[in-house]
Amino acid sequence: MNLSPLQKARYQYVPKLPGMLRNGISDICVKEGSKTQSVADQEKIEKLFPNTYGKNEITFQKGKNTSQAKKQVVGVILSGGQAPGGHNVVSGLYDALKATNSENVLIGFKNGPSGLIDDDYLIFDDEYINQYRNTGGFDIIGSGRTKLETKEQFAIAAEVCKKHGITAIVIIGGDDSNTNAAVLAEYFAANNTGVQVIGCPKTIDGDLKNEDIECSFGFDTATKTYSELIGNIERDANSAKKYWHFIKVMGRSASHVALECALETQPNICLISEEVAAKKMSLVQIADYIADSVAARAAKGMNFGVAIIPEGVVEFVPEFSVLIHEINELLAGSKADAFNALATWEDKYAFIEKGLTKESMSVFAILPTTIQQQLFLERDPHGNVQVSLIESEKLFSALVKANLDARKKAGTYKGKFSPLHHFFGYEGRCAFPSNFDADYCYSLGYNAFMLIQYGYNGYLSKVSNLSKPAEEWVAGGMPITKMMNIERRHGEDKPVIKKALVELEGKPFKYFEAHRDEWAKETAFTYPGAIQYYGPTEVCDLTTRTLALEKE
Repeated sequence: MNLSPLQKARYQYVPKLPGMLRNGISDICVKEGSKTQSVADQEKIEKLFPNTYGKNEITFQKGKNTSQAKKQVVGVILSGGQAPGGHNVVSGLYDALKATNSENVLIGFKNGPSGLIDDDYLIFDDEYINQYRNTGGFDIIGSGRTKLETKEQFAIAAEVCKKHGITAIVIIGGDDSNTNAAVLAEYFAANNTGVQVIGCPKTIDGDLKNEDIECSFGFDTATKTYSELIGNIERDANSAKKYWHFIKVMGRSASHVALECALETQPNICLISEEVAAKKMSLVQIADYIADSVAARAAKGMNFGVAIIPEGVVEFVPEFSVLIHEINELLAGSKADAFNALATWEDKYAFIEKGLTKESMSVFAILPTTIQQQLFLERDPHGNVQVSLIESEKLFSALVKANLDARKKAGTYKGKFSPLHHFFGYEGRCAFPSNFDADYCYSLGYNAFMLIQYGYNGYLSKVSNLSKPAEEWVAGGMPITKMMNIERRHGEDKPVIKKALVELEGKPFKYFEAHRDEWAKETAFTYPGAIQYYGPTEVCDLTTRTLALEKE
C-alpha cells in the first residue's frame, strides 16, 4: 500500500479517552441514572417497544467492574453516508473488546446492514485494523443504506447471529439507522435471542443531537473541511474583487452545517432553512434579501462576495413545497405518460400551466428554465420530484440576477454581478478526522463495548461534556427510545428518532443573527485554514463554534 506521510503519521496518533475510561477495563463500573421516556408519543412508543422502553440512563465511573465475564463475539455495521471518524469507532470497539479478553472476536459485516442479512463479513485482527486507525472513510468494511425494518430481515439477522455465536451488534449510523437499531434490539429482546444491539451517533449533517447527544461524529471534521474551502474562496474573492460565489453545502433536513461554516468564515450571506420556514419567506423575498447585500456592497465599490446556501433550503420555502406537491399530483399515474409523450418543452410548459394553480404557476414562472426542466426530468422511483438534485445555488444566483436587472432599469443599482457556483458535499465526508473526531469516535467505540459488557440492549453509546478537554468527557449510554416520536412515513405511523433542527433561539443562531447585517455589507471574512493535527491544544483540539457557543 502506498502511504502519504500524513497517513503514516496518523497511524501513530493515540486517541484520547474520557478520564473514566482510562483506568483500565477492570476499574470501570456503572452509575444508573433516572428512568427515561420518549420525547413525544410516550404511550405509542412504549407499546411498540415493551422490552426496551423506559430504561435508565447510565454513566461509567471509576470502580470495580461487576459485569459478567464471558466471551464476546460482536458484529459491527457501518450504515448510511460516510462520516470522518467511523474507522476509529471500529478501532475503539476492537481495542476495548481485546483488552477485556484476547479471545473476544469482532466481526465486520460488509457494505452496511445488507452484510448482516447476506452473511457477508470479515473477522478483524490487529494487522487489518491497524491500517485504518485515525483515517477517513468507511472503506474498512464499506457502508450501505439497506434498512433493517421487517420481521423477515430480523429473523434472518437472528439466524446469522446464532450461526456465528454473536452476542451483540453495534450499528454505527444516523437517525434512521439508529431507529432501525432500536427496532432490531426490541425484536432480539422479544424473541430471547440473547443478542444485544448498541447504536453510535453518526452524521455530518449534525441533526442527530439533543440534550444527551451533544454532537454527532463527523460534523466537526466535515465543517472544518468545508470552512477551509470557503475561506480559500473568500480570500480569492477578496483578491480578484469581481465575483460573487454561491456555495451550496450539505444539509437537506437541517442547516447545522451551513450555520457552522458561517460562524467559521463570516460570509456576506448565509441562508438558514429553519428561519426561511419560520418567516414563511418566498423565493422573491430571499432573492431580494441577497440582492440587498450585493447592492450595498456594490455601492461601496465591492462587486464581490460569498453566499452559503444549505442543500435543502428550497424545501423549507412554503410556496415551493406547495409547488412540488402539485407537480407530484400533476404527474401521478398515467398522466406522467401523457406528459412525457409531448415533443417540445413549449408543449410541456402549456401542459404544466393548465395543471398548476395560479399561485404555484406564478412561482414556477420565475424559476430559471433549467430548474423548471429539472423539476420534471429528475424523478425518483415513486415518480416524485427529487428536490435534493435541485441546484439551489444556481437557482438563487439566477433570481438575484433578475432582481438586480430590475433595479438597474429602475436606476437604483449600478454595480456588476458575476456569479460563480460551488457545491461542497462529498469533499468533507471522508476527510482525515480532526483530533476531536478521532478522539470522540474512538471513545464512542470503546464505550459501546462497555455497554455490551454490562448487558445493555437498545442503547446509544453516549459521550458528553464535549466542549471540555477529553479528560473531562463523560461516557455512558441512553436508551434509543428516549429520542423517538411518531411520524407519518409513506402513509403509516412510524417510530423515528426526532431530527434536531437549528434552534432559532439557540446561542449559535443568535450569535450569527447579531453579526450578519455587518457581514452582509462589509468584508469581514475569516480564513480558518486546514485542519491542524499537530501543535498547540487550542489549535489542534479546537471544537466547533456551534458546540462552543452552546456550552458557554
